[in-house]
Amino acid sequence: QVQLVESGGGLVQAGGSLRLSCAASGRIASSYAMGWFRQAPGKERENVAGVIWTSGSRYYADSVKGRFTISRDTAKNTVFLQMNSLKPKDTAVYYCNAHEGTSGYDYWGQGTQVTVSS
Repeated sequence: QVQLVESGGGLVQAGGSLRLSCAASGRIASSYAMGWFRQAPGKERENVAGVIWTSGSRYYADSVKGRFTISRDTAKNTVFLQMNSLKPKDTAVYYCNAHEGTSGYDYWGQGTQVTVSS
């Protein structure tokens, strides 16, 4: 069982930065990938960025490449999302995700609101 707790959301002006954190309790095994999704009102949940827990290989959605950086601290079971050059279209609830590769099971955090004003 894995529990995820996000922090770091808030209100920022366009062009600003925020850093999201996601602390995982429970064991993050080698078969896991962790990442961030977001969902804006009236839109589908979007996969923003991900990282393979053991190798550190990363994935980014085209919409955030060059602006967002995902990283992890394996000793603290924590994943981060550094968001720079934020735009109003980045406004959404951001969810932390832990994906177990063998079973395909997904764990989700409660979500944190990110609002970018123009």
